[in-house]
Amino acid sequence: MIQQNINSAFAKTSLICSMFTGIIEATGFIESVSKTGSNLTFWVKSPLSRDLEVDQSVAHDGVCLTVEEVIDNSHRVTAIEETLNKSSLGKWQAGREINLERCLLLPSRLDGHIVQGHVDTTATCINKIEKQGSWEFEFIFNANPEFESLIVEKGSISLNGTSLTIFNIDKNRFTVAIIPYTFEHTSIKYVDKGTIVNLEFDLVGKYILRNLQVRNSS
Repeated sequence: MIQQNINSAFAKTSLICSMFTGIIEATGFIESVSKTGSNLTFWVKSPLSRDLEVDQSVAHDGVCLTVEEVIDNSHRVTAIEETLNKSSLGKWQAGREINLERCLLLPSRLDGHIVQGHVDTTATCINKIEKQGSWEFEFIFNANPEFESLIVEKGSISLNGTSLTIFNIDKNRFTVAIIPYTFEHTSIKYVDKGTIVNLEFDLVGKYILRNLQVRNSS
C-alpha cells in the first residue's frame, strides 16, 4: 500500500514537471543552429529522435527542452534567453556531440539521482587526468556562496546531464571520476581544459538550503 501511494504521488508530479535520472540514454549531434530574436533553435540528430513526440521533454546536456518537431532521425528544440544565460547552449555549434535523456517513466528504477533539467550555472574544466582506464576531471564554477554550500563530499551533481559523484571539494572546485563505460557512452570524452559544462545541483539539497534561508530570515 505504501509503495502504491508513493507511485501515485510521483505519477501526479510527472504531470506537472519532467524529471530525469542523470543516466544518459544516447548522444546526438547538433545539425544546425538558428537564431530568432533572443532564442536559439537547434536541430539534433540522434538514435532517440525517431521515437520522440512533439511536446515531449528531453534533457540535452542536462538542459530540459521541449521537442517541437521530429523528422526522421532528427528533432527540433528551442532555448530561450533565460536558458541561454544559465547554460552553455549559447556556444553550441553544428557538429557538437551532446548527451540525451528522455524524462523518467514512473514507476521505474532511479539509477542516478533526481534531475530536473534546470541548469543552475556552468563550470569550467581546469584539469583532466587519465588514470590507466578511468579519468578524473576537476572543475571550477561561479563562486556563489549559495552554490558552494550545495557541493557535498560524495554527493551527487548533474554535469551536462550526467549523474556523477563529487569528491576533493575546495570551495568552488570539485572533482569527479569517470568510469570507462561513462567515458565512452557520453560526451564527457570531449571535455578538456577550458571546456564549459552545465551544472545542476542536487534538488534535495536546494530545498533544504532554501528552507534554512527562510527560517533564518524570519
